[in-house]
Amino acid sequence: MRSGIFTQGRRAARWTAAGAAMVMAGVLAGCGSDGDSGGDGGTLTAYVYGDDAVKIQEAAVKEFNKTSKVKVKLVPVPGTEYVNKLRSAMGSPSAPDIFYNWGGGSIKPYLDAGQLVDLTSAVKNDATLKNGFLPSIVEAGSLDGKIYGVPMRGMQPVMLFYNKTLFAENNVEVPKTWEDLQKAITTFKSKGITPFALGGSDKWPELMWMEYLLDRIGGPDVFRKIQNGDSSAWGDPAVLKAAQTVKQLVDDGAFGKNFNSVDYGNGGAPTLLNKGKAAMHLMGSWEYSTQLGKAPKFAKESLGWANFPTVAGGVGDPADVVGNPTNYWSINSRTKHKDAAIAFLKTMASKSYAQALVDNGDVPTTSNAASMLSGSPNPQFATDQYEMVQKAPSFTLSWDQALESQYATPLLTEISKLFAGKSTPEQFVAAMKAVK
Repeated sequence: MRSGIFTQGRRAARWTAAGAAMVMAGVLAGCGSDGDSGGDGGTLTAYVYGDDAVKIQEAAVKEFNKTSKVKVKLVPVPGTEYVNKLRSAMGSPSAPDIFYNWGGGSIKPYLDAGQLVDLTSAVKNDATLKNGFLPSIVEAGSLDGKIYGVPMRGMQPVMLFYNKTLFAENNVEVPKTWEDLQKAITTFKSKGITPFALGGSDKWPELMWMEYLLDRIGGPDVFRKIQNGDSSAWGDPAVLKAAQTVKQLVDDGAFGKNFNSVDYGNGGAPTLLNKGKAAMHLMGSWEYSTQLGKAPKFAKESLGWANFPTVAGGVGDPADVVGNPTNYWSINSRTKHKDAAIAFLKTMASKSYAQALVDNGDVPTTSNAASMLSGSPNPQFATDQYEMVQKAPSFTLSWDQALESQYATPLLTEISKLFAGKSTPEQFVAAMKAVK
């Protein structure tokens, strides 16, 4: 499996959710080196998720340090250790000045502890930052209407992937409406083909269905209320309708009979799709890279992708997307080099940085990325993905990323129970309303 943002993004999401309830152990004594932020020398320490894609950030740091008096020192932290190491460091005198994160619930504990620089005015008053990124991406990484992060990696929307060969052989149209989807389910079931691959044993793939269904049925504001701390919003009729729709899909056999024992992480669900045993797969955009690594011929010849279908009677915009918008840089409020840190973050909007992401197979979130995508490993996929996000009125962050772990952990448990038939839609709603 090829490394990069597509393949690491979802794994990283699991660790983030698990570590998001960060208890701040003490007050920071200060960050970086001595000196003011005006550029009289010194060092900015930047923590970054250590994977194959870190080479892009390493090159950006090297370029920045050529002209900046304040130097950036990049500290790659292995993925499995990242969340815990960041949490420990942020409660110590050796905290990083800048750090990689997923926005939403992953940084809320730091915001509550007063450890984040509010970047709202810096972004709005600087043309490079203000116009440099897709608005839906910047908004998705914000909290309480304020900006605390600057996008620094590729976008990761959830998309409806499908096996083009199976669709052609069975004369099935790619579903654009819920009625289309139900017809496809009926047709594929009659042919002995599982309509949707689903890695139910990992739980988080099931969450994607609820995320899209709630958006299509009730619009993005319902979950936005939940994310902002209004647990009563779980009682919104759209949440119950989404849960009931999930139950109907399960009862109709949309995911087959054994999805609870199928995983994603070890390739179970992707293999069902590329072997022709399942017709569709709702998954993050990293699915393309996953398939390219596991079944390159299938990825190049038979893998299709589309938007999630509309739901009759729903008020959500059919152009809305859900997923992991991107990763962000945030600045520690105790840094001694705030201006230099912001100057470094501005380089994320540069054409050269965006080009490096494209060359790595990522789709940048910068406003200037569209013209560069012809050089992507799969230009059509990259362009479709970029336009999907560019046109999205709303990009809802994955729920288990958007919420702190005291809510995200029980959410995954309750989602799993709902899909497994161990709780009813009404019980799902009641359980989530009760989480404090």
